[in-house]
Amino acid sequence: MFIRQIHYLLALAKTRHFGRAAEISHVSQPALSTAIQHLEEDLGVTIIQRGQRFEGFTEDGERVLQWARILAQNWESMRQAAMQYSKQLTGILRIGAIPTTLAATPLLPQPVQTEYPGIAIQLASLCAEEIIRRLDSFELDLGLTYLGDPRLKRFRTLPLFHERYVLLARNPSPDLIKNRLSWSDAAELPLCLLTQNMQNRRLIDAAFREAGTTPKVMLETDSISALYAHVRSAGFYSVVPHSMLHQFEPHQDVRHTAQPRVIAGSGPDRAPPGLAVADTGCSLEHRPTSGFATPIRCLDSRELLSHSPKRLDAHRR
Repeated sequence: MFIRQIHYLLALAKTRHFGRAAEISHVSQPALSTAIQHLEEDLGVTIIQRGQRFEGFTEDGERVLQWARILAQNWESMRQAAMQYSKQLTGILRIGAIPTTLAATPLLPQPVQTEYPGIAIQLASLCAEEIIRRLDSFELDLGLTYLGDPRLKRFRTLPLFHERYVLLARNPSPDLIKNRLSWSDAAELPLCLLTQNMQNRRLIDAAFREAGTTPKVMLETDSISALYAHVRSAGFYSVVPHSMLHQFEPHQDVRHTAQPRVIAGSGPDRAPPGLAVADTGCSLEHRPTSGFATPIRCLDSRELLSHSPKRLDAHRR
């Protein structure tokens, strides 16, 4: 009964509504409410602020909720370990990726599912802040983001590859194709870039600052497809990581300057894309190991770490 009470509590925290929490828990609302009341009696604290409807968690309830997440993760770890003993590891590996790294995500499932075919993968496109929040609250098993973020120091991380930045242009002039470009050269062009709240944009801005120049940003968008559309149809240029090229529909008149490439200095390269695993380091004294620690270790291989730009380009083709 106790673990069901924990899951009911987490369902209520997710939905903020007794009826919806009962629905996703596949029980009646009175049964869910009674189970949480019994949990309060067992612990001797009031967890829920009650009125005619759910009004939130008490201060004690917020603390209990954090421990509930740990208990639920420990339960899942124990369940997965028991299945692994009989070679029947199953479940969902939850991965969150920032939009600019989505092109690299097809490289991840195969090493896991080859060894553990019973594992399904759930992939969500999220901002860096949301990835870190979900890793901290055990709502993700794995995050794919730029590793230069200082908030990732409390997680185990694994670099995947070093990005090279390229200039995306429609019908680029011969000079742009043949000459080695610098960040200062790119700053003189009418640019379309991702919005400033996106991690990739912050890295590009840092590279321009290190070059001592300010880019001529004519349009900002939080959509990668919109960025490509404006390069293709509005005469703008863009600076993008080479791994993002996989997301663009090939078009004859839109090219990227792969050689020479738009990169000077080490700004973006200091924050390579990589994995953050939600099983080490936390403000809590004890943090559970992810139930998928073993299949995650399948990703830590020479093959995955050796993804060079050429390899990613080959994967794109």
